[in-house]
Amino acid sequence: MEPGRLGENRYALIDMADEQREPLLHEDVIIPCSSSDGPDASTPSPANSNQRLASLDVFRGLTVALMILVDDAGGAFPSINHSPWFGVTLADFVMPFFLFGVGVSIGLAFKNISSKTTAMKKVMLRTIKLFLLGLFLQGGYFHGRNHLTFGVDVDKIRWLGVLQRISIGYLLASMSEIWLVNRITVESPAAFVRKYYIQWIFAVLLCSIYMCLLYGLYVPDWEFEASSMNYSAYASGSQIVHCEVRGSLEPSCNAVGLIDRILIGEHHLYQRPVYRRTKECSVNSPDYGPLPPNSPGWCLAPFDPEGILSSLMAAITCFVGLQFGHILLHFKCHMQRVFLWTMLSLPLLIAGYVLEFLGVPFCKPLYTLSYMCITAGASGLFLTSIFYIVDVKLYRKPTMLLEWMGMNALIVYAVAACDLFPAALQGFYWRSPKNNLVDGTELLMQAMLHSRKWGTLAFVLLEILFWGLVAGFLHMKGVYVKL
Repeated sequence: MEPGRLGENRYALIDMADEQREPLLHEDVIIPCSSSDGPDASTPSPANSNQRLASLDVFRGLTVALMILVDDAGGAFPSINHSPWFGVTLADFVMPFFLFGVGVSIGLAFKNISSKTTAMKKVMLRTIKLFLLGLFLQGGYFHGRNHLTFGVDVDKIRWLGVLQRISIGYLLASMSEIWLVNRITVESPAAFVRKYYIQWIFAVLLCSIYMCLLYGLYVPDWEFEASSMNYSAYASGSQIVHCEVRGSLEPSCNAVGLIDRILIGEHHLYQRPVYRRTKECSVNSPDYGPLPPNSPGWCLAPFDPEGILSSLMAAITCFVGLQFGHILLHFKCHMQRVFLWTMLSLPLLIAGYVLEFLGVPFCKPLYTLSYMCITAGASGLFLTSIFYIVDVKLYRKPTMLLEWMGMNALIVYAVAACDLFPAALQGFYWRSPKNNLVDGTELLMQAMLHSRKWGTLAFVLLEILFWGLVAGFLHMKGVYVKL
């Protein structure tokens, strides 16, 4: 696997809510409906006080498993790999699922705030730790599988990445939860609105800033050094990209790339962007491949899919998840939760398709409004379905493996999704670096199934099973890794 794929395909989930590993408190207990009228009228019985919200762990674990599947099997099955630019595939739902889960966890983590200043200090510290961890894992220091080397030129370190984007969403959503929520008791739907309406206005403001900059910024012609790119054999020296437009959503002339080039610099951006798999840039599209004849110069240009501007819209997904956490806290009847979550998810899905029909395309690298709506809506329905199966119908045993993975999602991401563990295993080989346990196991599965594609899929499923068992072992030992 190429080291450059790490920035595009590796998605992460930070376990934000410390109390998710503790027995759920008063607000989080799942109990039958009360005869009282208010959303907060139900009072849990002591017998239920130790019940956990297992569905959130399963949601995280299933998302981690999905991340491993699309990342390691996406090359064999292009239909589940990331869309080269416009459109949505299975892989494009993974990052929003993680951001959504972070938002739900924030709603649980800050349900009781004794000191806003102390809470804000903890948020800032966790944000910094998360950003630095992302810089360490995704800044270029680790070169991934099949590359038994490490190290990065600090002049070309990648400042942005998946964990850095999550840190931005976590910071903005947590700040709003600490400072923009009215501390009143929710006794009616109207009180629910009064409690959180300032937070909703803040989210709309962030969305408006993103839309104004995306469609309003003028993008002039720009220049980059092709000699620093991976495809330097096709071109050398400076390449000029002709733009002089506003509101373009194409790979070459969008405002997201403009802001990143100005504030960060081209050498610190992702050097192998997803649009190199488009028909204009690859003869093997939708996979990577040689440049076609007369391909445009921007095919060689860097672009960061976790850019500054697009991270503003990505943070809105955290805000959507945050509202699901609020519903979980204030509405005690599980069927009320299912109904309200569904009623919140469906309009988002419909809005996404309507926006796409009106000319706002689905685009994960730009994190367009239509993409945010459809993926946030899908995240909500996904969690609602898991909640109904796991916490309402209590079918927990079939999902236990995923629940374990969700409890230790951060460590699975670091050692598995960032290839630390596979690369370490590949460091022990027999005579040739190709003769290692990781590649040997995958080749064995391909030989057994007489198919490279299906053998790869079997290997990836075995990998998911392995990490589920590792997470289960850590759970039984009471070991949880968090920031």
